[in-house]
Amino acid sequence: MRELTQSTNPVFVSWLEATLKGEGIPVIVLDQHMSVLEGSVGILPRRIMVAEEDLEAARAILRTADSEADGQD
Repeated sequence: MRELTQSTNPVFVSWLEATLKGEGIPVIVLDQHMSVLEGSVGILPRRIMVAEEDLEAARAILRTADSEADGQD
């Protein structure tokens, strides 16, 4: 497994996980339950992991999402 990205935004993490799964890319989100240790402040990033062979496709999805969010679609 390789790290695709990290985020402290739970909405983004949920969206990315659903989008990747919708494209047939298995995904594991690490550190989801670290809020117990951090006091539910949300300062520890969640890591989005994908298989090595899916990394480039997942990066392309992430780039597309970034450009759409910036209004560059």
